[in-house]
Amino acid sequence: MRTVLKSLILSLSKDEALSRRYGMNPACFKRILGLTGAFLLLAAPAFAAPITILAMGSSLTQGYGLPPGTELTALLQAKLKAAGVNAVVVNAGVSGDTSAGGLSRLDWSLAGHPDAAIVELGSNDALRGIQPAETEKNLSAILAKLKAAHVPALLCGMKAPRNLGPDYAAAFDPIYPRLAAKFGVLLYPFILDGVAMNPKLNQADGMHPNAAGEKVIAEKMFPYVLKLVARVRAEGRN
Repeated sequence: MRTVLKSLILSLSKDEALSRRYGMNPACFKRILGLTGAFLLLAAPAFAAPITILAMGSSLTQGYGLPPGTELTALLQAKLKAAGVNAVVVNAGVSGDTSAGGLSRLDWSLAGHPDAAIVELGSNDALRGIQPAETEKNLSAILAKLKAAHVPALLCGMKAPRNLGPDYAAAFDPIYPRLAAKFGVLLYPFILDGVAMNPKLNQADGMHPNAAGEKVIAEKMFPYVLKLVARVRAEGRN
């Protein structure tokens, strides 16, 4: 939007016929137009359409067992608003979803033309013991589709449950940094950083964060979300 405004202001400032139409000296017209343009450029973010961030994920994104308004997407949207960012974080989390499930519904999710995406998938793959190579294949396809659609992404990493053994963990854990490097997307290393295994921050099942745990995740993830917004703006999507 700022780029369009700049181009329009520059074009009008060179139009001497327009200044004569209003009975103004061309130099004075340019000066007034410049001041008006500066105000519009400063105000542009406030009038811009909100940045739409699609949050694809599992129950960790959906907000399993949490009161409305305390789930991760709601917290991130509130933090963006407090930071002066006009954004809508769309909760596209599905409880129990796997990387294959996320891939199968991606085209439908992209129909809304989001400006950016947060991808949080793979936790249920690990819980079900799905081969890491299959998880990587699905996540790779998701990131490839987002890249083709010119949608900047933030990939949320996951770690395999240690009861699956060291070989499984060694194959699963590196998936996320490897894909982030391959596709040039932002990486939040571990979605449950600071929350996993802490009974005070999890629900009774020991796997899903409670409201306090969600606040910890939102606080730790927020700097990465701001970087995602910066990428959206740098690419001129909003």
